[in-house]
Amino acid sequence: MSYTPHRPSRAWRAVSLSGAVAVAIAATGATPGLNAAPVPPRSTPVPVPAFAVRPNADLWFLDSLVGRSGKLRALFVSRRHPSYAIAALAQLFGDTALERPGVYTLRDGDTTQPLSFISLVPFTAKVKGRIGSYRLGTWPHERRTFRDSAYALPDGFIEVTPENEDTYVSEHFRLRDFLTHDQEDVWPKYLVLSAKLVDKLELVIADLNEHGTHVEHLTIMSGFRTPEYNHQGVGKRGGRARDSRHQYGDAADVFVDNNESGQMDDLNHDGRVDLRDARIIRQAVDRVEEANPDLVGGVGLYRATRAHGPFVHVDTRGERVRWGAR
Repeated sequence: MSYTPHRPSRAWRAVSLSGAVAVAIAATGATPGLNAAPVPPRSTPVPVPAFAVRPNADLWFLDSLVGRSGKLRALFVSRRHPSYAIAALAQLFGDTALERPGVYTLRDGDTTQPLSFISLVPFTAKVKGRIGSYRLGTWPHERRTFRDSAYALPDGFIEVTPENEDTYVSEHFRLRDFLTHDQEDVWPKYLVLSAKLVDKLELVIADLNEHGTHVEHLTIMSGFRTPEYNHQGVGKRGGRARDSRHQYGDAADVFVDNNESGQMDDLNHDGRVDLRDARIIRQAVDRVEEANPDLVGGVGLYRATRAHGPFVHVDTRGERVRWGAR
């Protein structure tokens, strides 16, 4: 189930908007029916890259596309997404793009990180816990109705291949950063990922830098976990929750690792790497959530073990939850 997205055939031109990324939808009489409400411009414009749009196009998405951080570089599209996102994917890459899962990239000569539209593989493609040879398992509430929308089944899956795993979903993160750590030799792999999580992590990086903690690299120690993989750690001491947010693509275990040593950096410069450094990240998350209530979620602090250094769990579950050593 691997596809090679085609390039648009019509003429393109490059534009750059201050405070918004513009996506082209051909100007037709049907455009007003897309029900896309413009997002008010930011008080402080966000610098964004230029990319190609069609001539005489109506410009959509505005700040909502690049997120609160201004650093998102991918839009995930399925039939459950707003009609304007589906229309943009079709107008830019063809009417069948939604039916052909894959990464569709808008390239521009002046853009180091082009914008990508990612057409999702529908959840119904999973049969007996698999898509092809890739094992996913069963979601906690897949076999019965569950009223809490936070545990709704994913819209679909991002199909990740050796050719597209380095696609940037934001300024600092790529698709491969969030993959489950198993089935190394099985391709394609399938990923669930929330744009809100990626946006929140970018805001945390920016907040840390603004408050004197230099961050070049935030390591995703664990991003998406398939239910099958997550189940392996359920019930063990210090293990995983049966309803872990990692299965829903809106959680990540992270630590600052500028020299990419595989361990948390000494963020408070006290000569030690411990929970005091993890608390600095938690403080940044607290500030981000205070400024962006729609990104509220869980934060957990974890001590170092023989297997790993200290780290911080961050998610966007929709309610404020805190746990771990104080």
